[in-house]
Amino acid sequence: MNEKTYVLYRRIKAFGNSLCFYACRLFPIKKNRVVVCSFEGRSGFNDNPKYIVKELHEQHPELEIIWLVNKTGKKFPDYVIEKSNSLLSRAYYLTTAKVWIDNYRKPYGTVKRKGQYYMNTTHGMIGFKCIGLWRGDGLSEMAYRVIKNDSDMIDDMLIDSEWCAEMCPDGMIYYGNYLRTGDPRVDILHGDKSFYREKFRKEHNLAPDTKIVLFAPTFREGNKAGKRSVFENQWTLDFERLLKNFEKKFGGNWVLCLRLHPQLAETAGEYKDERLGNRLIDATKVEDLYEIMAAVDACVSDYSTTAIDTSLMHVPVFLYADDIERYLRDRGGMIWNISADTDAVVTNKKEMTPNLDVVLPFSISKDNDEFERKIMAFDEKEYLQKLEDFEKAVELVFDGKASKRAVERIEEYLKRP
Repeated sequence: MNEKTYVLYRRIKAFGNSLCFYACRLFPIKKNRVVVCSFEGRSGFNDNPKYIVKELHEQHPELEIIWLVNKTGKKFPDYVIEKSNSLLSRAYYLTTAKVWIDNYRKPYGTVKRKGQYYMNTTHGMIGFKCIGLWRGDGLSEMAYRVIKNDSDMIDDMLIDSEWCAEMCPDGMIYYGNYLRTGDPRVDILHGDKSFYREKFRKEHNLAPDTKIVLFAPTFREGNKAGKRSVFENQWTLDFERLLKNFEKKFGGNWVLCLRLHPQLAETAGEYKDERLGNRLIDATKVEDLYEIMAAVDACVSDYSTTAIDTSLMHVPVFLYADDIERYLRDRGGMIWNISADTDAVVTNKKEMTPNLDVVLPFSISKDNDEFERKIMAFDEKEYLQKLEDFEKAVELVFDGKASKRAVERIEEYLKRP
C-alpha cells in the first residue's frame, strides 16, 4: 500500500471511529469523571499521568478516575478503574468524561465535545530528538494528521522550561496554551529519595550500599510510507567493562539496571549476560521508570530524555552513542548540534530555540575505548557547574510541585458549569 492509499484508508477508518464518539453523545458528561491514558494504552500506572492522578485523588477522592489500557490486568491503586482501550470503550468513557489526561496522542478519529477539558502532559520535556515539524521529510503525512487532530483538541500542554516554550510549538505542532508547571513525573526526583533507594535494593536483594547505574537507550524508529518501524535493538556497550570502570573511578560495588523503551516492553524478553550474572537487572517491564531513576547513582543513555531527567538529581550522566551517524540520518537530525565529533562542545540549535544559549553538560562516546577514557576523566566539580549553567540557561522549573500545579488547573475546569 503506497502512502497516498494508506492515508485515504486511515481517513476512512477515522471517520468510522468518529461516528462512535458522536453516537456516545446520547450520554451526558459526568462532572466527576476523569479519563486517563499513557503511551497509547500500552502501559499502566506510570509517567506524568500517574503523578497527576495521585495528587488529584488526594485532593478530590470523590472523583471517578478511569484508566484506558490495551491489555487489562495492569496494577493500579484501588481508586483507579481499569477499562479497555478498545474503540467502543474508549469512545464511551472519553465522550462522557469531564477531564482527559494523556501523555501521548489520541487515536485518529477521536472527537472531543464542548464542555470537556483535555490536558496533555507529553512524555518528554527537554530532549534530543527532532519531533513534529522539526523532522522535516521524516514526518509522514499520516503522522502529521494524527498529531494535528490531537493538538486541535488540547486545552493545556504542560512544559517545564523556556526551552520547551520555544521548541514545542513546531515540535509538538501545538500552538495553544502552555502551562509552565514543571514535569510531574520528576517530582519524586526532588528532595529526599531514600525511600525509593531502599525499596529498589530490597526488591533485588542488593546490599544497602550497592551503587546502581541505569542504562536506558532510546526507542529507535523509522518511518516509511506512513508505516513506523523499529530499529534492531542492539548496542555495543560492554556492560562488564562499564561496571569495572565505574568501580575504579567512583568506588564501591556497582550493578547495572537495564531499561528499554516502553514501546519495546511487551516484546522484549528478559535480557541476560552470563558474565554479569546477578549484577544485571532487567527493569524493562517495570511500569514506573521514575521510581527506578530515584534509586540510581548514575545513568548511561544515548538520545533519551532519561539522561536529562536523571541529571536533575546531580548524579553522573554519560551519553553512549555508537550509531550517531545512522541515527542522525534515519531520525532526521536532532535539536542539538551533535555530530560525529564527540569531543566538540554541543550547543542548542538556534533555529529551534533562538533566544537561548545552552551547552549540553554530558560527555558523548561512540565506542567502549572512548567511553572508558571519558569515565576516567570525569570531574565532579566541573560537571556540577555545567549542570547548574544548563538548568539556568533553559530556565528550568524543578521544585517537586509540578503535580500540584497541574491539579490546580484541572480544579478550575471541574468547577466550571
